[in-house]
Amino acid sequence: MELSNTAILHQIRRDQVTDTCRANSMSSRKRRVLTPNDLKHLVVDEDHEMIYCYVPKVACTNWKRVMMVLTGRGKYSDPMEIPANEAHISSNLKTLNQYSIPEINHRLKSYMKFLFVREPFERLVSAYRNKFTQKYNTSFHKRYGTKIVRRQRKNATQEALRKGDDVKFEEFVAYLIDPNTQREEPFNEHWQTVYSLCHPCHIHYDLIGKYETLEDDSNYILQLAGVGSYLKFPTYAKSTRTTDEMTTEFFQNISSEHQTQLYEVYKLDFLMFNYSVPSYLKLE
Repeated sequence: MELSNTAILHQIRRDQVTDTCRANSMSSRKRRVLTPNDLKHLVVDEDHEMIYCYVPKVACTNWKRVMMVLTGRGKYSDPMEIPANEAHISSNLKTLNQYSIPEINHRLKSYMKFLFVREPFERLVSAYRNKFTQKYNTSFHKRYGTKIVRRQRKNATQEALRKGDDVKFEEFVAYLIDPNTQREEPFNEHWQTVYSLCHPCHIHYDLIGKYETLEDDSNYILQLAGVGSYLKFPTYAKSTRTTDEMTTEFFQNISSEHQTQLYEVYKLDFLMFNYSVPSYLKLE
């Protein structure tokens, strides 16, 4: 009984994606065909025939650790013994874009495919806090911070233009909704939409896990993969975790015009994964 309730829940989540894709394809232009380059986020576990699409800021470090245990053929037994930075070294995990087209198609057809999602604006605030408010993230400050300051800040100091380490959330939002940003280059993966990272309208995911029910959903997936008896998803209560209350706080200073434009950018993620419009938004 327990299992079938969970199965029904996952069916409802899948249907929501299918319905949103269908409604969206009616309004969108020609359907794009996926290229191997679109598959860089799909981590492959051949031994257990699973594919995990990782979304940064949605427990992806711990899921990558779990995938390293699963694909490591005994090299690791406890996910938490793997240092976080090691989980993000791309050569430690195989992604779907590294296969030939027939191999890709075979795996997409027959493997169990899953991803994890999070309330889009909470994920965005989490990315902002992680990449722009931590002093150690100098590569992000240089690569994105300087650009954001240059574009969004009037009368920026020379130091701010050089360092890019004091980007305000309002400036980050202004950068995201500026049409030039995505014309120049795709969003960084930490704030790219799930829709663009994982292509849920082209790839039929068997399971959609949610950050809100991370542990239950993760252990259900591990159970379906046949490894639940010896592998549990790491439980972690990070004290620094971005919460709904924090997200509300960050959005207080964003104008309703900018909130509306930002919602448009992430709208498909909201609809597809059944997140309601946040109560703190003042949409136009």
